[in-house]
Amino acid sequence: MGDMFVELARKAMTVYITTGKTIEPPNPLLYEMQGRAGVFVSIHKGSSLRGCIGTFAPTTESIAHEIIEMAKEASTSDPRFPPITKSELDSLEISVDVLSEPEDIKNESELDPKVYGVIVRSGYRRGLLLPDLDGVDTPAQQIDIAKRKAGIFGNEPVTLQRFKVTRHH
Repeated sequence: MGDMFVELARKAMTVYITTGKTIEPPNPLLYEMQGRAGVFVSIHKGSSLRGCIGTFAPTTESIAHEIIEMAKEASTSDPRFPPITKSELDSLEISVDVLSEPEDIKNESELDPKVYGVIVRSGYRRGLLLPDLDGVDTPAQQIDIAKRKAGIFGNEPVTLQRFKVTRHH
């Protein structure tokens, strides 16, 4: 048996894709899944991203519920990719990132892209980039990618927050 967070995401995705139904979290709910936090579910096929959706902050009653919802969304509703099909299910790798509470930072000197994810905000637009991603080696790269994801261009002023993740794979 693998990581319980990944197993829950895989079960949620598989049941949703094959039956259209949403699973219930384990009962009793494991202690590690009882709290509330933002969660990202990332799906890869080989070395290629196949889906990734998550929440900045918790939107459901528990981490377990958050994992279930994000697994469904990442597998069927990521606008960058077509929905995952039944025939792909056995060839996918899943990771689950549980986010810490974001903290305000003054500038990029307080970032380390291997340790911290970043949230950039300008008005109502915001973008998030997870930490420790291949090809993202500097805080400037990290901020630039998050800004583009948010539709923030040029030298628009932004506020920055950082967070850590507990990555399950």
